Amino acid sequence: MAESGGKRPRAEYRRLAAELGEAITSGEFGSGDRLPSEESLAAQYGVSRGTVRQALAVLRANGLVTSRRGTRRVILGTARTQSFFELLSFTGWARSIGEDPGSRTIDITHRVAVPLECEQLQLEPGSHIYRVVRLRTLSRVPVMLERAIYPERIGELIAALPPDAPSHAYPLLDEGVVFTDADHTIDLVEADVDDARLLGCAESSPLIRERRRVTDPASTPLLWSDDRFLPGTVSFTVHNSAATTALSRRRG
Repeated sequence: MAESGGKRPRAEYRRLAAELGEAITSGEFGSGDRLPSEESLAAQYGVSRGTVRQALAVLRANGLVTSRRGTRRVILGTARTQSFFELLSFTGWARSIGEDPGSRTIDITHRVAVPLECEQLQLEPGSHIYRVVRLRTLSRVPVMLERAIYPERIGELIAALPPDAPSHAYPLLDEGVVFTDADHTIDLVEADVDDARLLGCAESSPLIRERRRVTDPASTPLLWSDDRFLPGTVSFTVHNSAATTALSRRRG
């Protein structure tokens, strides 16, 4: 559809950026492919070259295309959103990006829950929980220290797994545990003594922390965890639109 004098160019470039972005994220263009020239895009979408340049600037800001002018823009990536389970499971996420995930259980403690744990897991005071500490690796390199709190019925299943089991989520699925919702809170924290020792970083150095609370179809909490990543090993991307908001975890 051609531009008309009554339409604001700003709305046009946003519409074009959305359409091109959808083509990229849906796989119509792959990483390393070149977009058509500005002139070709202008003719194809019935807009001016100025509108095309504005739309390409949006894609560049979103990290989807190169910023070099005068040549056809190269696709940098597809900004793929991840499934619920890929974001929930470190192992599922790692495998989805072609990495080799590993895990080593550092400690399992069965004890009475403290008040904050009772609040997060919706447990009665005096309830027992399992606290599981695991070192997570990619290609045998430590990248994350996970501290997970499970209600007793879930923790009993976890405690029966081998200490080097690459995943806890998949065995729980096999036992009929159903994950349906998760809340993620992401911030920065200073590495404590255990973080520094197990991740090989300096004490008090910054770590990326992802706190997760996962629930079942009845909104009953299944786990509450504190996951601490070394800087430079992961990043998180939020895709926000009127239709949906998607969070993705990325390598590096």
